[in-house]
Amino acid sequence: MENCDTNTTLASNSLLSSLSVTPQVVLSPCAACKILRRRCAQKCVLAPYFPPTQPAKFIIAHRVFGASNIIKFLQELEESERADAASSMVYEATARLRDPIYGCAGAICHLQNQVNELEAQLAKAQAEIVNMQVQQTNLMNLICMEAAQSPQELSPQQSLDNFYEENTSLLWEPLWT
Repeated sequence: MENCDTNTTLASNSLLSSLSVTPQVVLSPCAACKILRRRCAQKCVLAPYFPPTQPAKFIIAHRVFGASNIIKFLQELEESERADAASSMVYEATARLRDPIYGCAGAICHLQNQVNELEAQLAKAQAEIVNMQVQQTNLMNLICMEAAQSPQELSPQQSLDNFYEENTSLLWEPLWT
């Protein structure tokens, strides 16, 4: 039994040692090098930003900016800024393909117009709320004055009926001015 365990241990150790030998890793070239049909160097500038699983990102950026301009632009930046620059180039290229005349500036202008319209709607709604609050306050003051002027005790329903009979013209006034 001990002999069998020793053989199993030796076999598993030899298997582990054969696995621990550095296996040859076959790395897929980045999307940029695949599309440009060139060998992807180990220090490829484009590899971290255009992975092989997302070739559309590079195709879009390449169509608008060109590969040499993308490489030149990324090399001029520090490594900490390159990821943002690459994603920005992809966004700008996508916007340029969608809107060839205005590009991303057109999208920004459209969004700014939407913000302005929504701010105007908000201001109008807030003004309506203030107007309704003023009307409610005036109505409550009128009810209190009416109650103070009538010496007799009326039921709440009778006082409302009297109020509506005396002030029917108020019902037809607009809620906003």
